[in-house]
Amino acid sequence: QVQLVESGGGLVQAGGSLRLSCAASGRTFSNYAMGWFRQAPGKERAFVAAISRSGRNTYYADSVKGRFTISRDNAKNTVYLQMNSLKPDDTAIYYCAARTGGSSYIGRDYEYWGQGTQVTVSS
Repeated sequence: QVQLVESGGGLVQAGGSLRLSCAASGRTFSNYAMGWFRQAPGKERAFVAAISRSGRNTYYADSVKGRFTISRDNAKNTVYLQMNSLKPDDTAIYYCAARTGGSSYIGRDYEYWGQGTQVTVSS
């Protein structure tokens, strides 16, 4: 089992920045590819970003490319999502997820999920 706990969400004005963190425990963190997903009210969960086990490879949804950066620190068992130039459309609950094997943009590929952290961007 892997336990994931997100933090860093909050209320920010459009154009602002937030940094989300996801702390993992329970198994060897470096064995897991990590992803960030988000779910806005009334919408389905959507892929945001993913990172390989080593951190060398990263992947982004087109909607966040150039504004968000995913990274990880395997020594601290933590994955991050730096979010810049935030827009009201970025308002959602953000979830981190872990999976064995390679990175994926498909939510159902992930075995473990955190409880989510709310991000609200005001206009």
